[in-house]
Amino acid sequence: MKIIAFKWIAKICITALILQIASPLADACTRIIYKGPNDTFLTGRNMDFSLPIPASLWVFPRGMERSTAVGANSLTWTSKYGSLAVSSFDISTTDGMNEAGLVANLLWLVESEYPDFDHEEERPGIAISAWAQYVLDNFATVAEAVEELQKEEFVVITDFIPGTDKFTTVHLSLSDATGDSAIFEYIEGKLVIHHDPSYIVMTNDPPYNEQLSLLKYWQSIPGNVFLPGTVKSTDRFVRAHYYINHVPLTDDPQLSVASTFSVLRNTSVPYGYEIEGYPNLSTTQWRVVADHKNMRYFFETAVTPNTFWVDLNKFDFSETSSVKVLRTDGGELYSGETSAQFVETEPFIFQGIEI
Repeated sequence: MKIIAFKWIAKICITALILQIASPLADACTRIIYKGPNDTFLTGRNMDFSLPIPASLWVFPRGMERSTAVGANSLTWTSKYGSLAVSSFDISTTDGMNEAGLVANLLWLVESEYPDFDHEEERPGIAISAWAQYVLDNFATVAEAVEELQKEEFVVITDFIPGTDKFTTVHLSLSDATGDSAIFEYIEGKLVIHHDPSYIVMTNDPPYNEQLSLLKYWQSIPGNVFLPGTVKSTDRFVRAHYYINHVPLTDDPQLSVASTFSVLRNTSVPYGYEIEGYPNLSTTQWRVVADHKNMRYFFETAVTPNTFWVDLNKFDFSETSSVKVLRTDGGELYSGETSAQFVETEPFIFQGIEI
């Protein structure tokens, strides 16, 4: 009996080592979907990066005229839905939820390769800084977004991360109030869409189809016997998938949020941890949980003691309402429900690209 157990453990360890060597180190971030009874759906994500990413929460009304500066042929649109968005560096939308309950998350994907863009071609361009906001502004469900984005009527154009020589290479995940899910990746210049409600976990590299293949292997090994434990993307994917399927499923708003945060913390990167040469496989800077059913958006940073939340039902998203912001980039401390603490301001400008 002991010999059989030893062989089983040895097989696991050898296979895990092979996967560790075969899988490249990648940038960190984790996104999960909690699916409880009675249409209880929550989406959570970690934002991981070695450098502080100044983030603030913004409220955008309907009817905003949008454009991104990518030359003469920039995509323009008018927002159909109001939204709560998380900005990075006050130049881009990285995360958010709109008034219809659609959630968008941008996570790193090293293997992203976007189409070439010629400002004289028929298709307009959109800066990658506005990609997530475009979706929040225009769609109520994942199905609507998939139907429209698969037409590829615009070109996503990337740029450098502020203060670095690193191009922004991300994939986009969407989830909605029906529990639907989709992931959008640009691989070798082609848009690849993975659309299925079962896609409840997303991390970083490799591309999503390869992540699913790795998951099939790990599902053959009992998670209570062995789970991969590093901060690598593939390991976090397996852990997140195992735990989000083993936490209690309830329609209790408090417990469902607690369960979602507990899985996010299990896949977080300790503060200050860094692997030399891979600065983006590092500290979890902040976490969010979006409650699609109750329209609440929970937020916490790694350097503040409290989790706070925003009740989107308390905002006026009409075209005559104003843009508002809640600053979290200066060490501000909040607790409880914070909608009353947002202040009117001018919208930030999405970072454009010189063509």
